[in-house]
Amino acid sequence: MMNRLMWRKTVNAVMLSLTGIFTVLTVAILFLILGYLVYYGGRSLDWNFFTKLPLPPGEVGGGMANAIVGSIEIVGMAALIGLPFGFLAGVYLAEFEDKWFASIVRYMADLLNGMPSIVVGLLAWTLVVVPTKGFSALAGAIALAVMLIPIVTRQTEQFLREVPLALREGALALGASKWRTVATVVVPAASKGVLTGMILGVARVAGETAPLLFTAFNNQFWGGGLTQPTASLPVMIYTHAIAPYDDWHRQAWAAGLVLIGMVLIANIAARLVLARGISVPRG
Repeated sequence: MMNRLMWRKTVNAVMLSLTGIFTVLTVAILFLILGYLVYYGGRSLDWNFFTKLPLPPGEVGGGMANAIVGSIEIVGMAALIGLPFGFLAGVYLAEFEDKWFASIVRYMADLLNGMPSIVVGLLAWTLVVVPTKGFSALAGAIALAVMLIPIVTRQTEQFLREVPLALREGALALGASKWRTVATVVVPAASKGVLTGMILGVARVAGETAPLLFTAFNNQFWGGGLTQPTASLPVMIYTHAIAPYDDWHRQAWAAGLVLIGMVLIANIAARLVLARGISVPRG
């Protein structure tokens, strides 16, 4: 009996030590990446980076103001396109699902979530860029929206399903229709969770590079509109990082720090929203 107890304590201590070691390694890798970005990117950031256009290859200086504006423009349009589709699909899966069709929708959403982003870029290139005969910010937004829709769909479904069944039954017992129950009771009750999923989804697609290489492409100047090639931070990081110029490498680090800062802010905002809990409508 004593030997068995000692064996269990030994195994428990070993497993706790292993989990602790791997946890420390995981966190250390994250801080290592952030440390590199802060060290190399922080000393490369200046006012010109946020206000100036890129200079010709080989010249020192300039900035990425066009890429910052272009990223906001493309991601904003992707959110306008993808969030409504993803939200309504999630509402259908959680509240109006048909067992046969809903299972197909759910499977396709999961399949799209795991699809390589470069494949989504090829899809948008075939469906948008080739017919219009030109790269554009709109094509990039459509590519990112395709990636955003399944993320928001599954997140919306998850948080709607967490709303207590008693709330639905109470609304229906008072004579509310199914749609009215969903719109005025279920969705408001899960609004904070749904909003969190949307924020995290937008943050997830904001750093994608491959789809934008096939769609928005790049631009060394200010974008000429939704139908013109548009610069973005992920693409500028890629092009500057592989270039043979030290100053471009410096700016790539700075752009990486700005991009990761945007993603971190979005994640912190999502955590703050979710930390307040799922709201319950009050009568």
